[in-house]
Amino acid sequence: MSDVPPATTAPADRETTSEPAGPPVTGDDPVLRAAYRLCRRRTKDQDPAEYALIQLVPAALRPALHALWAAANALDDLGDDRTAPAAERAARVEAWITALHRELPTGSSPDPVRHALVDTANRWGLDLTELRDAMAQVQDDTRGRHFADWAQWRTWGRDNLLPWFGQVRTVFDRAGVPVALRLDTRETYEEFLDGVRLTDILTDLSADLAQGDLLLPAEALDLHPGSAADLAQRRWSPAVAALVTHLTALARRWVTQETLTRGMHPGAATVLHTMAALLHAQLDAVDAAGPALLHTPPRPALLTRLRILAPARTRAALAWSLTPLTVPPRHLTGPHGSPAPAPPAPTNGLRPPPPHPSGEQPPRIPPGRLPTHVAVIMDGNGRWAQQRGLPRHEGHRAGADAVREVVHGALEIGLRHLTLYTFSTENWHRDPEEVDAILGLLRDELAENPFRDLDVRLRWHGRAGRLPPDLVDVLHLRERTTRARSGLTLTMCIDYGGRDELTRTAAALAGRARAGHLEPGLIAEDDFARHLPLVDMPDVDLLWRTGGEQRVSNFLPWHTAYAELHFTPGLWPDADRRDLWQAISAYTHRQRRHGSTPAVPADGPSAARRPTAPAAGPGE
Repeated sequence: MSDVPPATTAPADRETTSEPAGPPVTGDDPVLRAAYRLCRRRTKDQDPAEYALIQLVPAALRPALHALWAAANALDDLGDDRTAPAAERAARVEAWITALHRELPTGSSPDPVRHALVDTANRWGLDLTELRDAMAQVQDDTRGRHFADWAQWRTWGRDNLLPWFGQVRTVFDRAGVPVALRLDTRETYEEFLDGVRLTDILTDLSADLAQGDLLLPAEALDLHPGSAADLAQRRWSPAVAALVTHLTALARRWVTQETLTRGMHPGAATVLHTMAALLHAQLDAVDAAGPALLHTPPRPALLTRLRILAPARTRAALAWSLTPLTVPPRHLTGPHGSPAPAPPAPTNGLRPPPPHPSGEQPPRIPPGRLPTHVAVIMDGNGRWAQQRGLPRHEGHRAGADAVREVVHGALEIGLRHLTLYTFSTENWHRDPEEVDAILGLLRDELAENPFRDLDVRLRWHGRAGRLPPDLVDVLHLRERTTRARSGLTLTMCIDYGGRDELTRTAAALAGRARAGHLEPGLIAEDDFARHLPLVDMPDVDLLWRTGGEQRVSNFLPWHTAYAELHFTPGLWPDADRRDLWQAISAYTHRQRRHGSTPAVPADGPSAARRPTAPAAGPGE
């Protein structure tokens, strides 16, 4: 399905379809130019509203946006083709995705849509691995979808839409017009896309019902008893009418986000305002359709679309005329300008970590003795640099290499959770130049995404208010695009403080108590744990600190209450995966009692690691 409701192309659109396709946008390659023209034509034919919106951006950016949307639609078409059984459709989607990953390094493809897409990725520096989960979701959708509640529905919709919209935002960023979101508008932005998705579903309701699909959550259907059965029979009833009225009102509220474009470049703001206006017009058409909604996709009137698009073109043209743009040249990765050979691409896109240069393998530790969660205080970066006569920020750069090494070692040994104390609330007191260098390094590392091909789920723990918006943006992007990975969960604590975490949790509890949802005198540890910022973070089994200091420095006080402590003298930039393995090996020789008396279990020491309920009283 498309992500923006269709609308018939207005006459003014026809006058501008002959956009420039020559250098420097698509080069002189006739095959490549033909591929981009096909993407433009498909976008116009299949998603006229999206095509009208793309016409509001500078011509130099349009080929990239046509390629992105044509690729998204090509995948949707493969997944929605009900002339083939579900298994065959899933296989076709998987084959398309596998071919794309194989073709990306070459910058070319025999499929014209993929040819334009890989060229766009090459030219604009897009990381298409960020689309991996969204593409895989299309494959999963071939088996049908059922949503119990709005939370499941939102996760599904956002996982599909956000990565594609993220690529569009990256194109703008590369062109010199960043569409950075303020920290207070992130949820607004995601709710706006929820409105896009819901409007799309209501528009395509007739086509979906004809295929046996109902992409609405049971939570909404249950508010209107009988609506699900009536929709399955394509029968217009009072329950269905009430449901549609309820959903269009909800979609209107979600797409009405006045604060979303505040402070944004006027050209990009015009595109979003126009998109919202087209969505409102589409929702008006849905409301006006009545019983016909179950048999024919509704369309706004031509005059309505003209009233929206004509002034938008004028505003956009003025905004972009005052903005210098940067159009990157095409980059060829192979020798003498030839494409680089494509490496074999596994179907899931994930690879094992590279081995240690020495060839050393991790120790064999029985799963029952391996810690679940290791937290690391990475101390000694500045001292490492000073010992070598270097600026302190060079120590942080070397420390980033150590992070990669330790993550590789965590994957090799089978660790489930690794949490790194990356930047504390106290680190703001350091020299501003060092702070800027640390935050810049974090931004660069996240942009480079060194773990893109590894089974690593990235999470961020900390506050957003003081961090640069572009850093927060890429943190959320990495969280979102790795959410489905099931290997190592890597949590980066950035602008994190343990006392701050506890204070925020206490405030959340106080709010719940004031609202009458909790009895203050009956608040227990479980209640406190449920209100922590990361509810599902497991307790830390092993806390490892490098650099010779022996303190916990306000790091995860709740989660480390019963952690084993491991202090090593070496400075963090000198650490590698073997140091992690040594720390874990030392952990396996500890007897963890959690305040209870020593005991030798019948089936060996590993059974004594974690009693079901720690005894009360002082520590161990």
